[in-house]
Amino acid sequence: MEDDQRIIHLWSETLLAAYSKNATDIHIEPHQDKTLIRFRVDGSLFAFKQLHATHHDHLSAHIKVLANLDIAEKRLPQDGRLSFYLKRESIHLDCRIATVPTIYGEKIVVRLLTNTNQTLHIDHLQFDPWQLQQVKNALLSAQGLILITGPTGSGKTSTLYSCLTYLNNSTRNISTVEDPPEIRLAGINQISLNEKAGFYFPKALRALLRQDPDVIMIGEIRDFETAQIALQAAQTGHLVLASVHTNNSVATISRLHHLGCEKDVLANSLLLITAQRLVRKICQHCLLASQPCNYCSNVGYIGRMAIHEVMPFDFTIRQLIQDSNHLYKALSHAKDLGMLDLWSQGMSRVEQGLTSQQEIIAKIGQSL
Repeated sequence: MEDDQRIIHLWSETLLAAYSKNATDIHIEPHQDKTLIRFRVDGSLFAFKQLHATHHDHLSAHIKVLANLDIAEKRLPQDGRLSFYLKRESIHLDCRIATVPTIYGEKIVVRLLTNTNQTLHIDHLQFDPWQLQQVKNALLSAQGLILITGPTGSGKTSTLYSCLTYLNNSTRNISTVEDPPEIRLAGINQISLNEKAGFYFPKALRALLRQDPDVIMIGEIRDFETAQIALQAAQTGHLVLASVHTNNSVATISRLHHLGCEKDVLANSLLLITAQRLVRKICQHCLLASQPCNYCSNVGYIGRMAIHEVMPFDFTIRQLIQDSNHLYKALSHAKDLGMLDLWSQGMSRVEQGLTSQQEIIAKIGQSL
């Protein structure tokens, strides 16, 4: 019983510490003679606590019980979800749990998910005024495809959810297909995939199209079949939002074309593409003190901000993207309309003193 209480206290302490540090993930990593607990804060991992290896199985079993996972199964990966209420602090946390077997035991990653949509506001996504207006214009379209692109961990899900929150009212039937839903949104029909049961994106989308939707959000376009259904829906009276793993707007068009999507269908369906990255913000306390400070744990950065590249589609761009050789002419025309590419947008934030050039190079690169 004493050991149980110790593990329960350790788990509560870990969650509270992760929450207080604005961590997005908790990593519980077994090694030969120890277990290391690390937090991902502002995109980087930091050590929180080290345990003796003998405590690992007890801690992992406790987490798996809370997430309704099979504690006897240690040979295969498992995924689950749990909600946790820290009574003393009145904090309610939703967590996504993923386990994977390693040579020294099960490694567990806990993703901390916000359980409120208070922060999911399109005006809080750090778009420039021109960018925000283009996004809102696209969202108010009756039909078409809006794509949010970027690598893993670039904030695409928050952008998608903020767009859905902007659209969410009693006059629209809004549905999502996700793997799995990260944040529960009141008033929106969220569908979770179940690959073990054969419930994949294409099957879910076909079923969803029979549900009289006005707005459809697809967690990720991964293959031609999903892309094809998304494009068909966008051309038949539905507003479709989706994410794609690509570097920038032009790369997104190329990616969809390489998946097998026809250029004229893309041209007639796309409303807007926005690419994004999350970059660390310079600690203003360090700037005032002219040296690293305790406020940011001597890192020099605290918090992150989004860098966006918003490409709206007008008649000229639609004509240009039907020829793959003219993609960069389409990019040039978008810049004439007011678009800043990721590098230019990032460097404008450097000039404002919000981040550093080193951070822009690390997260965006100089080749975009």
